[in-house]
This record gives sequence, structure tokens and C-alpha cells, in this order.
Amino acid sequence: MQSANAFPTPAGDGSEYNAEEAQQERYRKLGARRGSRYLNIGVDNQVTWPAKEMLINFDKYDFVLMPNTQDHVASIHIDLTANQLTDRDAITVVNRFLSIMTWCDDQFAIAQDGWSGNPVPVPVRKRDLAFTTTYQWIFDRKIPSSEEARRALALYRDGRNAEQNFMVSYAVLNFFRIIEIRNHSRGAVKKWFRDNFAIVRNETRYRDAFSRFAEICADEQPHEYLYKACRVAVSHAGQDSKSDPDDANEVTRLHKAAEVLRLLARHFILTDLGVSEVLYSAE
Repeated sequence: MQSANAFPTPAGDGSEYNAEEAQQERYRKLGARRGSRYLNIGVDNQVTWPAKEMLINFDKYDFVLMPNTQDHVASIHIDLTANQLTDRDAITVVNRFLSIMTWCDDQFAIAQDGWSGNPVPVPVRKRDLAFTTTYQWIFDRKIPSSEEARRALALYRDGRNAEQNFMVSYAVLNFFRIIEIRNHSRGAVKKWFRDNFAIVRNETRYRDAFSRFAEICADEQPHEYLYKACRVAVSHAGQDSKSDPDDANEVTRLHKAAEVLRLLARHFILTDLGVSEVLYSAE
């Protein structure tokens, strides 16, 4: 007693230790353990989702679902170590789960971006996408008089929205359809891509996008690849068209293709249809 009295009593009532223990118990219930490494993926969805975070089982995998809050989106969290998955394989599992949910509820469910490496599941903050503002906003445009131009701009907006919101198959299809506005046959559209591919690729600002595309195109001619591995692959489901939008490798491939198709579509709208990209222009 005399020895204990020689030292001052610590401040507080020990509640901070209770909070830490409660947090550890929470992580234990969610399946986190020593050596865990979580992939955290945000999900924009309208399917039925739990109101509280919970550990669930899907097929042979265990993962955590977290609800939408004021600051965070609904999210999925997979322990890559416990489930013996790579990042890419885990994303495919997430997509498979969301496909089942979409089918059962007949509502949308879109896997967004995320990250991996945390030892515990971490909520995914809502996206706060940057946008351009200016104090001197100069705008003077009219609806294009050309029906082709109006349709091309509508398809471009639809494709750009799809690309931004992780619906990349639809983005690929819409960007390709822009070229088809004036090229109505398979031969004509492939010829347009063949004649214009090098022109767009040689623009310095597009160098990185075309380098990424070259990785997936390999030795195949770009105009053939864009037609068979992109246009046909995403719009048909036959024996030779097996594009699977759940497969993370396929999603990555299509994103690289969509980026180049978008640049080619912009070139078509600018040059073939003569639509200016300036905010204050007669056309």
C-alpha cells in the first residue's frame, strides 16, 4: 500500500480501455484477424442492403457489408488473406455477388473503385468528384442543326456517363456507335478506324491511353480488335462473343478499350461532323 501510494493515480475512469475493447470485439465479429488484408469496394445500388454492418457468406467466401451513411457509401469488404484471393479475383467475386443481388431484386448495383491493404474493413467515403468552375463563364452554343451531330453528342454523353459510372460495356458500345453514324457496314467502320487510328494515336496528349491499349491489342490490327474484341464482344453473346462484365480482367480490358474508343469518337465528332468543342462557338 505504501508503495502504491508513492505513485499518482492515473486520470480518468478507464473508459478509453472499454472503448478500445469494444472496437476489437466489433472487428472480431466482422471476421478480422491477425494477418487480415482487406479489399474495400464502394457500391452504388438500389438492391436490398443490411441496415447495419454484418459478416455474410456468399458461396465459399466470407465478406463484410456496410450500409450507406451520411458520409459513406454502401460497401463490400473482403479479407484477401482469409479468402485466399488476389485483388483482381476478389473484384470478380464482388461482381458475381452484385449480379445475384441485381437479379433477385431487379434493381441496379454498381461496384465502384476502392483499395486494399487495411488489416480491418474500412468504410468507403462518398465520392467528391472534382469539377471545373470559373468566375467568368462564357457560353454561347445552340442545338446543332444536323441530326447526325445531335445523335452523336447524345451517344457521347451516354457513353461518357457509363464510363464514369463503371458501366464500361455500355460505354464501349456507345462510343463505337458514334462511328457507325456515317459508316453503316462492317467494312466501312473498320476502314474508318484503320484510316484514323494513327492520326489520333500520334497526338502527344493521348500517348498514355494508346500505350495501355497496345498492351491488350498485342499483335492484332487495331481496327480488327476494336470491331471483334469490343463491338461484337459486348453486343453479342454467341460462341465467339464471351465478354463477361463480372470478370475483373475483362472489365480492365474494356476500360482500356473504352478510353481509346472515346478519343476516336471525339475525333469523329470534331472532324467528320464538324462539331466544335469550344463553349462559345457557332457550331
